[in-house]
Amino acid sequence: MTSFEISDIEDFTSCHLAALNAGSPTYTDPSTGYKVMTSDTLLKRGRCCGCGCRHCPFAHSNVEMSKRPEIISNPALLHGSFDEYKDSEGIDVLFWSGGKDSYLALRSLTLENSSILLLTTFDASSRTVAHQEVPITSIIRQAEALRLPLLGVPLHSHIRYEVRVSEALRYVNEHLNLKVKRVCNGDLHLESVKKWREDMLGSIVTEIGAKAYSPLFKKDYKELLADLVASGTPCTVCALGDEQCWGGRDACVKVGDVFDENIVKILEENGADGFGENGEFHTLAEVWKEGANRY
Repeated sequence: MTSFEISDIEDFTSCHLAALNAGSPTYTDPSTGYKVMTSDTLLKRGRCCGCGCRHCPFAHSNVEMSKRPEIISNPALLHGSFDEYKDSEGIDVLFWSGGKDSYLALRSLTLENSSILLLTTFDASSRTVAHQEVPITSIIRQAEALRLPLLGVPLHSHIRYEVRVSEALRYVNEHLNLKVKRVCNGDLHLESVKKWREDMLGSIVTEIGAKAYSPLFKKDYKELLADLVASGTPCTVCALGDEQCWGGRDACVKVGDVFDENIVKILEENGADGFGENGEFHTLAEVWKEGANRY
């Protein structure tokens, strides 16, 4: 049977779906002219071929771990193993941006003796994490230092965020048969962000029988800062927000600065949020540094 062709360059998901509906084993990628095998065609093989196929139904399980950051197009493990969860009664999935808020949420969950899986979304084209503007390899470096499994979720411009994340959570819950107890995040105090998460992910959280959990929500900044200092982990500013975040003033925090109580003070004196909750800046927790402590 010949390949099914569609002219929409951006939306390969529509190309794929149309090919599946037509019973075609492949479709023609409009931007390259290459033939792309559908997930049904790949599924008939019975296993991942290890080539990083666009529609791999096996979560790229046979792609070498070192190659996955560059080539995966579907949710897949980027570090660690799911084997450590096989005797667990349930796990917490922590949305992991790599910044201070995620790190502090991790420390809070660790105190609860939680079995934790990190989940990071990143741009499928640039291979960078949005807002933090760091390469996915930096997040993998964190997972290695923390000795925690990391599930990477590539985001494509034509696939809605909530659809992609739902695919990842279903994969963990159904295909790996892991009970997800809580879907966690590092939200601090913005009700609008909390509502956005509920609107975007509420249905999938309910579907897999989990609960949404924000361990840091409404916690006092002084308490959070004290915990960050106690951790010994430097959190370095890796990106700045746009000018609107600063009320039109020049940025008083620079990329490369280490987040500390002095920065909090400067921010608050300039009318900004001390922890950057309004997008003033973003950080990367350098957990691999000597003296850094997850606990």
